[in-house]
Amino acid sequence: MANEFAHIELMTHDLEAARKFYSEIFEWDWEESPMEQGPYWLIKTGKDPMGGMMKAPEPEIPPHWMVYTKVADVDATLEKVKELGGEVFVEKTPIPGMGAFGIFKDPTGGVMAIWEPGPEQEE
Repeated sequence: MANEFAHIELMTHDLEAARKFYSEIFEWDWEESPMEQGPYWLIKTGKDPMGGMMKAPEPEIPPHWMVYTKVADVDATLEKVKELGGEVFVEKTPIPGMGAFGIFKDPTGGVMAIWEPGPEQEE
């Protein structure tokens, strides 16, 4: 079975302006989820959040949307990325109580994140 998309995320420098913009276009609802580095705003389009937004951790990181693809094993997937000529930007990074992610660039320059759900997140 093909890997499915798991989550989308906006990293921005102005959370309030972005929330206002997307609320007015799509009528999204929001739920704040506190994080150590600042608020994370979950995007609520139905019964479960389908994405979120957060402040970019560094000023040189441009605002961008990131798609996360669900994988069984972040480490194994990142190894395959390297074997196929991709570049790993973020090695496996655990999110306590949630799962783990990694970020890579494909050989053509496309950037994507991968998500390994923790046992409590699996269906």
